[in-house]
Amino acid sequence: MNPKILVFPGSNRSGSFNAALAAAASVELARQGADVTRISLIDYPLPIVDEDLKSRSGIPDNAMKLGRLIAAQDGVFLCCPEYNSSIPPLLKNMIDWVSLISRDGDRPFKPWAGRFVALGSASDGRFAGIRGLYHVRSVLMNVGTQVISEQCSVGFAASAFDEDGRLKEERAQTMLVNACKSLLTHCVLMNGR
Repeated sequence: MNPKILVFPGSNRSGSFNAALAAAASVELARQGADVTRISLIDYPLPIVDEDLKSRSGIPDNAMKLGRLIAAQDGVFLCCPEYNSSIPPLLKNMIDWVSLISRDGDRPFKPWAGRFVALGSASDGRFAGIRGLYHVRSVLMNVGTQVISEQCSVGFAASAFDEDGRLKEERAQTMLVNACKSLLTHCVLMNGR
């Protein structure tokens, strides 16, 4: 059975560089043998995390949907924009809501626990969004994931992808190939496949 990997960008922006990177990562993961599911967070709108709202209404339905989807995977590939050298609010809010899930019906349920995660970033600047990945890595490790060391950062992203959505620069493509390979290797080893 092939490793199941969820791929999504931490951006809903039209023409998002990180959506382009998520598409490229999906193709590469599938090429390496993964069963890939790609989503957009725009399809799972969530209110800002609010403990009073949680107390009144429980976990929002879309957070539960995302939690179940994440828990059904062996790994996750996240493509993260950088906001002021840190994590984008859309992504942080989603991670936080899913981290607040403790039960699904009558059973204990922690969707992030033990999930392997690979990180990528794309930016039109020369730093390639890499400064924000430090914060994303820290948050994800805090909620119980195992974030792999290899990552992919794509700079000058407006011209980094060809007309077929592939990365043009060999260095960036090698980083993507290696991050995908490491993620799948960790998933296979953990599950004894």
